[in-house]
Amino acid sequence: MKTKQLISPGSVVRRATLLAVLGLSGLAVRGFAGVDESVDALLTQMTLDEKIGQMTQPDVHALTTAADIQKYFLGSILNGGGGGPTNNVPAEWLKAVNGYQSWALKTRLKIPLLYGVDAVHGHNNVNGAVIFPHHIGLGATHNPALIEQAEHINALEIEGTGIRWAFAPCIAVAQNERWGRTYESYGDSTELVSELGVAAVRGLQGETLADGTSVLACAKHFIGDGGTVDGIDQGNTVCDEATLRKLYLPPYQAAIKAGVGSIMVSYNSWNGQKMSANKHLLTEVLKEELGFKGFLVSDWAAIDQLGTEYKTDIEQSINAGMDMVMIPYGPGQPNNFVEFIQDLKELVAEKRVSVTRIDDAVRRILRIKFAMGSFKNPYTDPALTAAIGSPAHRAVARDCVRQSLVLLKNEDHALPLSKNIKHLTVVGQAADDLGRQCGGWTISWQGETGAITRGGTTLLTAIRSAVSPQTEVTYSADGKNLTGADAIILVVGEMPYAEMKGDRTDLSLAPDEIALIQKAKATGVPVITVLYSGRPQVLGQALTESDALVAAWLPGTEGEGMTDVLFGDFKPTGKLSRPWPQDNSQLNSAVFAEPGQPPLFSLGFGLTYENSKNLSATRTTLSHD
Repeated sequence: MKTKQLISPGSVVRRATLLAVLGLSGLAVRGFAGVDESVDALLTQMTLDEKIGQMTQPDVHALTTAADIQKYFLGSILNGGGGGPTNNVPAEWLKAVNGYQSWALKTRLKIPLLYGVDAVHGHNNVNGAVIFPHHIGLGATHNPALIEQAEHINALEIEGTGIRWAFAPCIAVAQNERWGRTYESYGDSTELVSELGVAAVRGLQGETLADGTSVLACAKHFIGDGGTVDGIDQGNTVCDEATLRKLYLPPYQAAIKAGVGSIMVSYNSWNGQKMSANKHLLTEVLKEELGFKGFLVSDWAAIDQLGTEYKTDIEQSINAGMDMVMIPYGPGQPNNFVEFIQDLKELVAEKRVSVTRIDDAVRRILRIKFAMGSFKNPYTDPALTAAIGSPAHRAVARDCVRQSLVLLKNEDHALPLSKNIKHLTVVGQAADDLGRQCGGWTISWQGETGAITRGGTTLLTAIRSAVSPQTEVTYSADGKNLTGADAIILVVGEMPYAEMKGDRTDLSLAPDEIALIQKAKATGVPVITVLYSGRPQVLGQALTESDALVAAWLPGTEGEGMTDVLFGDFKPTGKLSRPWPQDNSQLNSAVFAEPGQPPLFSLGFGLTYENSKNLSATRTTLSHD
């Protein structure tokens, strides 16, 4: 199979213009149409057991043996964050996924398996894959062409492990920074999230899903997940339908027009009703009004939250419009996938779930499988495996990093630094910690500190490569040795976290990190603070005590993207994709609509260097570019 060329900005504009002129949805343009005849022919041959198998998605660890795929006619499996083969290298992933696929092809009708994975900022479960900035950093680029290019690279690496389905992009319009998934959102602007979400779908799915380097996208989490009360994960979004449609629905409308083939339903409730059972939104709005022809998948064990009786949970969710149910549990555990299959079969026999509803769900799933060309080509091109983590892929991620950095302060021309500086001191444990640089959803679900993946470059390593051979670079994780420096780069910020465990009510920087900045400031040399975070932090004295402050978000594995900007090879171009709060009372975006509640920095704020052609100079402008 041929590898696609990287996508130019012009192609994005041309494609958007074509869609607008023709008045066509992405569904028609991207090859989802024209397969229903094949779908209907196959559907007529299927037994109820085979149909329900297509609607069942266990986690790989829920299988007692890979033969369960054949035994239960499973149409899909997934691995959660941190899941995968014991020997976590790309070749072993490919071997494992191909092995699962082989069991699906042993079934009577040989319907191929669809393997799903949370590849939310690169193929982030795979050791050695390129890790891109999290969505909040990509949002700061305000560059849909770059996001499309990044997700194209992501698709190539996912496909290189035999996987064809990514649970991405997250198109939440996050309103409350207390929410631990804020970094999975491009920003708090409906328009920006819509624009970048479309770019991500195009990058993953390409011109047609039948392309061997295309990966099925999954827009998530429908709907209102970024707007729960107090930012509580899996909580309750309270608003009228007009607000829901204005603030949270447009990114899904745009994704559907761009041809997204799957949508994940959210854990959260809307005005007290769980989304997994909301027939009005799932069926009447999403499928009927918006014309979504792909399939809906639940989140991890999400339907279990509907009530106390699992069989009734299944009935409510399937009748509401859920097409595929994610079931992480196996035999011997409550609410396991075998129980799901048995209960759904009984519900059909009891006429509590109609055969028509079952057929609709299966038709939607098969429609995507046919559109993907999976029946003709169920296996990946092994040539793609060797390119995982390649320099060409890392170069795109490096560009994402440099374009995502937001320069919040730059007094007395502290940046850019000269590569010929005599003595530079780097301070902070995070400066030499790839895990903190990447954040959550990296190799493990919640993320970890340390050298978590192969091939990445920490900021400290990148600094040592960027400066001249004559420059002395000293490193002090705890700031005990700051003597003799001509400038100090100090790295602070959040520890890794992901959903559920990342919710916070206080986003102030840690007192010990504030003390570290103050200690650096006392030396009298310029202090450049680099902040790693999945959301804006309450800066306090970190802002006043720093000569320059750079919001680097969670930049991923390519530390050179930061030094490209710090040392002036590229000017900072990142702009905030959400307002920056002054204190913990401003963590909800709705606050800024109130009189007398200005943010510390507004949406779109970002400084730049005055002269982008002669960046060896250290003059800067503090005007908003």
